Amino acid sequence: MRRTRQKLFLAALTLFVFTFIGCKGSEYNWGWYEILPSTEKGAGNLKFLVSGIWLTVGLSSVSIFFSILLGLLVSLPGLSSNSFFRGFNRTYVEIFRSIPVLVLILWVYYGLPVVLGISLSPFTAGIVALALSDSAFEAEIFRGGIQSIDRGQTEAADALGFGYAQKMWHIVLPQAIRRILPPLGNQFVYMLKMSSLLSIIGLQELTRKANELSVTVYRPLEIYTVLVLEYLTLILVVSWIVRRLELRLGSNVQMARR
Repeated sequence: MRRTRQKLFLAALTLFVFTFIGCKGSEYNWGWYEILPSTEKGAGNLKFLVSGIWLTVGLSSVSIFFSILLGLLVSLPGLSSNSFFRGFNRTYVEIFRSIPVLVLILWVYYGLPVVLGISLSPFTAGIVALALSDSAFEAEIFRGGIQSIDRGQTEAADALGFGYAQKMWHIVLPQAIRRILPPLGNQFVYMLKMSSLLSIIGLQELTRKANELSVTVYRPLEIYTVLVLEYLTLILVVSWIVRRLELRLGSNVQMARR
């Protein structure tokens, strides 16, 4: 955690220096008082900005959970010897990997009520759109992780009379999870960043809060600088947690081998 704090401090310092140098030659008048916690107004504005963190984290967590489940289900047909199942896997992956996230968000929110008569709240529409988009990448991650498991282990499981579900649950997936944890962590970081696009449908997450405050106080540079620091903090914390999980799983594997 100490290294994470150091990285955050260096990143914040670098951002401040570049912002200051970039504006030094202009006639821009800084308005940091709008977000300084030492003043009542600044503290209120800063609290308003930070209040979007919980929705961003919660939305991203729920979305990544469903995208992992959906990605796992979609990856399994891609491992089949049946050409129809493999074709379904490739079609699903190529479709949702090709659609821009912003376009998918808009279509789910505005298109589903017209096409299927399903009206979704911004929160639900955001989860559906992000989960569908990310599940295509998750499916490829799972497929690669499962295929990396030594074939002799699955053959041994077949010889012991394990069914397909037992083989996947007890032998293949536990080993595959250890190998695909880093890319899964990267996808969660990706999810946190893509959640900012949900501001376009009115979801009150970090970016939407910053947009509203920027229009209110007319200090976009200061507001969006704080927004950058908020996302930077979130990403560094998530990266630190993922690395800790990798180390924990790695140590567990070494202890099991002993």
